[in-house]
Amino acid sequence: MKAIPITVQTLAVARRIVWFEPPEKALAEPVRFMAYAMTYALPEDMRFIRKFVSDEDFREALDHAPAGIIDPRSWAYWNSKMGRYPAPPQPVRNFGGVEYASGNSSVEAQQRYGVRAWLKMRQALPTEDPEEVGRRAVEKWRAEYGPGSND
Repeated sequence: MKAIPITVQTLAVARRIVWFEPPEKALAEPVRFMAYAMTYALPEDMRFIRKFVSDEDFREALDHAPAGIIDPRSWAYWNSKMGRYPAPPQPVRNFGGVEYASGNSSVEAQQRYGVRAWLKMRQALPTEDPEEVGRRAVEKWRAEYGPGSND
């Protein structure tokens, strides 16, 4: 997807759509920016953005959208606007190698995915004795900052 030019107007639109980070950073990743735009842009913002984004770019943004940004309703709407009906499945998040369902799945299904991901992550962690870790941390601190240190 080609870059969206940085102008006073595009910075103002980016500031409204991706309010939690600098607009220059938001526009630096056009696919991610478009994902937020598909979810949060006002119609007049989207009309302005569409001056810089072709249908092909829009489809590319949909194809490579990061998981968890576009809500199910916006996903269905923008895919239908691009001639994709029914819409393809939404992007899926992965936590610890386990897919986390988003969108139309039930709360119980999401909880099951979350529990599986958490268990898999816990199994992958090295097993160290917390007492031993604490003891080493105290020794390291005393060596650096305790009595007799050079500072």
